[in-house]
Amino acid sequence: MSKQPSELTSTQVEQYLQQNPEFFNEHLNLLEQMSIPHPSGTAISLISKQLEIFRSKHRELESQLTALIEIARDNDMSLNRMHKLTLALLEASTLEEAVANLDQVLADYFLTDFVAIRLIRHHPGTAIANLFIEPDSKNLEPFSKELARNQPKCGRPTLAQAKVLFGDSALDVKSCAIIPMKFTELEGIIAIGSREESRFHYSMGNLFLTQMSEIIGTRLISLLQQK
Repeated sequence: MSKQPSELTSTQVEQYLQQNPEFFNEHLNLLEQMSIPHPSGTAISLISKQLEIFRSKHRELESQLTALIEIARDNDMSLNRMHKLTLALLEASTLEEAVANLDQVLADYFLTDFVAIRLIRHHPGTAIANLFIEPDSKNLEPFSKELARNQPKCGRPTLAQAKVLFGDSALDVKSCAIIPMKFTELEGIIAIGSREESRFHYSMGNLFLTQMSEIIGTRLISLLQQK
């Protein structure tokens, strides 16, 4: 009596297909005969399902590529802005020219409405109003946390901070970045503000702002040493 062949289990079929991924290339006719359930309850062919999966993966890859392109474009814009900032500082031969150039380039390329630079040191005499703050001035009290952490802070400034930084325009500043400068030869604050609440959000990264402060601080130190 001949032995009846045992039926294959679904697990065995699955294992076989995993071990032989080229199986359907040699049995294309099976694809047209097979159908698999669809979440809607209707049945679709395996080819249709494969196309659906392929299209889904294609859309996902397109989204990832678009995101990478946007990141690259943003990085290019950031590099260009930093280049413009660096050139503006290098073109300045005096402290007054540097501050004026900063106001211009930050407004033109960084889309800021307000710019403030406050250097914490004894007043050496300059034509720029409010550029220097005495180290023991009460005007530094609103910035004690930022100076202690030595990390940029984005968001809406307190009224006390805005008054010290932006004077009569304090109430117009809806958001700003407060960037401490703490170097061996120089200590101070850079602030860039906007009339838009969302322009400088608290969730913004600090790397770009920190690099900006390093470039500005380094040039200001050089110009102060010329006096």
